[in-house]
Amino acid sequence: MPDAVDLINIDSLLSADEIELRRSVRAFVDTEIKPNIAGWYENAVFPLEIVPEMAKLGLLGMHLKGYGCAGRSAVMYGLAGMELEAGDSGLRTFVSVQGSLAMSAIYKHGSEEQKNEWLPRMAAGEAIGCFGLTEPTAGSDPGAMKTFARRDGSGPDADWVINGSKRWIGLASVAKVALIWAQTDDGVRGFVVPTETQGFTATPIEPKLSMRASIQCDIELSGVRLPADAVLPHAKGLRGPFECLNEARYGIIWGAMGAARDSYLAALEYAKERLQFDKPLAGYQLTQEKLVNMALEINKGTLLALHLGRLKDAGQLSQHQISVGKLNNCREAITICRDARAILGGNGITLDYSPLRHANNLESVRTYEGTDEVHTLILGQHITGIPAFR
Repeated sequence: MPDAVDLINIDSLLSADEIELRRSVRAFVDTEIKPNIAGWYENAVFPLEIVPEMAKLGLLGMHLKGYGCAGRSAVMYGLAGMELEAGDSGLRTFVSVQGSLAMSAIYKHGSEEQKNEWLPRMAAGEAIGCFGLTEPTAGSDPGAMKTFARRDGSGPDADWVINGSKRWIGLASVAKVALIWAQTDDGVRGFVVPTETQGFTATPIEPKLSMRASIQCDIELSGVRLPADAVLPHAKGLRGPFECLNEARYGIIWGAMGAARDSYLAALEYAKERLQFDKPLAGYQLTQEKLVNMALEINKGTLLALHLGRLKDAGQLSQHQISVGKLNNCREAITICRDARAILGGNGITLDYSPLRHANNLESVRTYEGTDEVHTLILGQHITGIPAFR
């Protein structure tokens, strides 16, 4: 039977190692995630028990080198993200928060002591991390953050004391370490905060209509006292967290196409079996048009992701190109998932089928790591040379 997904032989552009990596992650998703995800989603459970299995596959910080990390390419990281999100966006988000945000912050900006203390444990799944940037009144504009870290004393060994709040922080209630970004007298700085530190409180945000098999939290920082060496030495200003956000945005470009592909395949299988007026739904022109449009956008989105991945591996990926991928693939993926739900009819609103779950999750994916509006303005500035953020 012809391949119903890869219409243009994108696989011919992948190496044998890349295809094998994809196969192993897909097998993990098929056996460990897909049979259980409906229950996890309905009950709003993040399955901590699968974290060690993800670690064994080398998925945690997989694009980082050394410190127990797998050192895989950007394309391999993307392929893994696509397969994970075909299972559920929340579980791909776990890998993103752990590796692209928390681990990347330490890897890119931390001291050797910080790297050696945390990265091996995080790669092994023994310590979960979170990334505290967004605040209740500072989402798309993180420069407006109110969380403040001050020195308690004047010497270089003076402690830091942090006060403030963060919101929509993934994994915070199960994390052992938080990467907290705060204003200081010297601009925005990042801090490595063990979550057992007195004054640190993480509270899951409930109830949610999206990302239910995931954890997002409010964080309160009340007089959190840290030693002088808790600061990330190589991050000053917003460039530090933005470099980590770009890692996460890159993963989304691939992941969104995984959710789209799974929704498309669910709709295709259903349409071939469901009879209406004595004929399979797949035999009607209107249904075929929906399926064709889905397949076209999945092929274009996957080809875009692969091209950007090759640029990233070559060290040539620009910020505006990440915005192209994030904006396009999230926007197309959510349309695909909704159209797939429409083919399923009333049955599509149940958790027996994946498209509406994927569509609901993608409402979050479309919002975090830069909304459609933010990425549109990034691209608008690139095209016109005129910043229109204010």
